Amino acid sequence: MRTTIGPMASDGLRTICVAYRDLEAEPEPEWTNEREIMADMVCLCVVGIEDPVRPEVPEAILCCQQAGITVRMVTGDNIHTARAIACKCGIIQPGDDFLCLEGKEFNARIRNEYGEIDQERLDKVWPRLRVLARSSPNDKYVLVKGIIDSTLYKQRQVVAVTGDGTNDGPALKRADVGFAMGIAGTDVAKEASDIILIDDNFSSIVKAVKWGRNVYDSIAKFLQFQLTVNVVAVIVAFAGACITQESPLKAVQMLWVNLIMDTFASLALATETPTNALLRRKPYGRNKPLISRNMILNIVGHSIYQLVIIFFLLFIGERVFSIDSGRSLPLHSPPSEHYTIIFNIFVLMQLFNEVNARKIHGERNVFSGILTNPIFCCIVLGTFGVQILIVQFGSAPFNCTPLNIEQWLWCIMLGMGELLWGQLIVSIPKDVLRFLKQPGPGSRKGVLADDGRSEDEEEVGYAEGELCCGRVLWFRGLNRIQTQVNLQKQQFKDRLL
Repeated sequence: MRTTIGPMASDGLRTICVAYRDLEAEPEPEWTNEREIMADMVCLCVVGIEDPVRPEVPEAILCCQQAGITVRMVTGDNIHTARAIACKCGIIQPGDDFLCLEGKEFNARIRNEYGEIDQERLDKVWPRLRVLARSSPNDKYVLVKGIIDSTLYKQRQVVAVTGDGTNDGPALKRADVGFAMGIAGTDVAKEASDIILIDDNFSSIVKAVKWGRNVYDSIAKFLQFQLTVNVVAVIVAFAGACITQESPLKAVQMLWVNLIMDTFASLALATETPTNALLRRKPYGRNKPLISRNMILNIVGHSIYQLVIIFFLLFIGERVFSIDSGRSLPLHSPPSEHYTIIFNIFVLMQLFNEVNARKIHGERNVFSGILTNPIFCCIVLGTFGVQILIVQFGSAPFNCTPLNIEQWLWCIMLGMGELLWGQLIVSIPKDVLRFLKQPGPGSRKGVLADDGRSEDEEEVGYAEGELCCGRVLWFRGLNRIQTQVNLQKQQFKDRLL
């Protein structure tokens, strides 16, 4: 048998032994006694069945590894079959430092002399473990719980689990993220999971990772842009009111700025489609602050640029543009070109800074992929068009006066200075903010497959009970079918006679 099963298993074939045994009809065998039922059987043949790897799985696993996700396979297959499938999928590579263990050896390594699980022993095994074969339902749960409870690294490990069986439920529930199969998955697995894969495809996990990181980045982009606008608007309004006895930005103008900052910016920055570049970064750590060092540099840097420009124009702008000062106008006087220019430049700086906010990880090319997001382009161009109408034709409601071409060009140039200033900010090393908490490399996720186990004995008993009931129903079903066949044969013989 070894000469037959061994080569098949090494080629990634799942071997099935076809055997039979004649049982007496009376008395009816005790179907729950599996050992007695399976004893003294006659082997007919051994069949090798290939479960081909989907062509997209190796690429998906490679993307996971590039994204800092360690993929582990936990299965009940033979160790040779499991290792061959892991090689085909790319879970293990020749020359890598990894472990492929069977369930018995795994338990022997992690348990002490009293049979209890030792976390220190488990910490010596799981970092290198890639394949766990011949595993019991409890092994998967022990592995998931051990990785989560490990203090081997500073960052607590984040574990994602895939499964479709009833006994996968405890591990899916214990994991940080549980992926259940929507087609082949049982109801128990679906109820215990957080996400259901409707196509039962591993590549869907990669899509979930990509979209999850994209949502996180979209929130960070919006925060970076909104905090910059808030800081500048509050300082300008407060300082202007204290120094010139009135704010350079009027109430209706601030409402328009808030509309740009809240509604339009959230739509523009939250509609970025995820790219493969998201999978070339390490995962975020669980304790990593949402506002990173790069974001703080951008918020502080762009706020400084905008405040310098606005206060420069507020106190010296009338001499630069050779216009009347808006600071000394009497109450209820017509709108001044001076304050209109300040308002116009302030809005244009926010529009160009919105382009800078598309990148939060220190990228220099802020225009990368901008044409793939038509919503962003339409919002920016539409906002710019509405700003032209407000300045040129909104004199009464928005307290503005029309500007000439030269003044518009100066406003656009100072607004575009945000893009050049952003390139200067990118060149500043992050070490200048060393006093802030250093975000770690990110906790790594372990995506597992096949069996699971519960911490509670009740859950374990429930899973084993489900399996036992399944076997009993299977044997009873076969017995009923055999009985029906015998009855049909007897009736057919009676008709012939």
